[in-house]
Amino acid sequence: MIYFDHNATAPLHPIARQAWLEASEKFIGNPSSPHRIGGRADMALEEARHKLAIMIGCLAHEIVWTSGATESNNQVFHHFASTLPSDATVCISAIEHPSVVESAVHYFGKRVRSIPVSRNGVIDLDWLVEELALRRPGVVAVMAANNVTGIIQPWEQIAEECRRWGVAFFCDAVQWIGKEWASKLHTCDLVSGCAHKIGGPRGIGFLKCSLKGEFKPMIYGGPQEENRRAGTENVAGAIALVATLEARNALLGTMDAQHQMRDNFVSQLVSEIPEAEIVGGSERTLWNTVAARLPEIDCRQRWVVKLDKFGVAVSTGSACSSGKEEPSPVLLAMSYTPGEAGRVLRFSSGWETTEKDWEILLECIKRAAEELRPVP
Repeated sequence: MIYFDHNATAPLHPIARQAWLEASEKFIGNPSSPHRIGGRADMALEEARHKLAIMIGCLAHEIVWTSGATESNNQVFHHFASTLPSDATVCISAIEHPSVVESAVHYFGKRVRSIPVSRNGVIDLDWLVEELALRRPGVVAVMAANNVTGIIQPWEQIAEECRRWGVAFFCDAVQWIGKEWASKLHTCDLVSGCAHKIGGPRGIGFLKCSLKGEFKPMIYGGPQEENRRAGTENVAGAIALVATLEARNALLGTMDAQHQMRDNFVSQLVSEIPEAEIVGGSERTLWNTVAARLPEIDCRQRWVVKLDKFGVAVSTGSACSSGKEEPSPVLLAMSYTPGEAGRVLRFSSGWETTEKDWEILLECIKRAAEELRPVP
């Protein structure tokens, strides 16, 4: 099976597995325990925190370990709901991950302002600048790169504008870290990330927080993480996350080759299947992601199911008329109709994906297109 769904979760990297196993055997104590075994676990956890902070470009004490990005994202809005005035608004892009959208709506309801995006999937920066000047929201949330389309957002410019107006900026960097350089993320007030999207273990993530003043925890019951997140820390997970990110960062110098494989696939896809459309095709995207609207087919035989039978695992944001899934909110925000969104597939590769894998994917798509074309 050839795997093209890394944006959902990536196969466990051998380095991550080895780091986790070694840490689990070596650091058996609770980091909060007063004995030497606990102290060694605490030292290992702090070393991992320090290494991650260096990679992001922030201070070590700004890193809070969590169970994953979903928890981190919920924690952000819990904090602001506890600290902002009762009439404060928050701005989130229309293409955020559900864990950002739903937590924002849960805590702020109708006070959530949606930042519009273009048909190409990039946020309307002019709209946001005007909003900052007119309403001064309590926090702005825009992801670094979209999980569905791979389209990179202007997060550095957003961070600068938010600083100008004294507004906190939160960036979901789940799809960014391990695929692009993370060293400038320190310019964001809050950053969330996790391990399993880049080949680390599930169940470990982080929140980089450089806010001034008291941080309101979402989970209570202990003084861990400087009273910012109660619960025994996942020492082995944190160590494995850092080891995986170090391994991925060592490959960032080869991004051009990865981009070339993706671009070759895109060029051949639209050449071989003229009806295909690359979502946000003119925009800068992650090297590993292609979202393509494919030809209309009989939805009783979905593209993703046919490709799965051919031995290729891909993702789709819609289940056509099955009733089990709604069209991707990201694509709807980009002004795609539900029918169009139902024909969009996401192909997301990993560092280990080869040029041959991309070639096989293309051949399988062509074969599926022939078999799924409506009968005249």
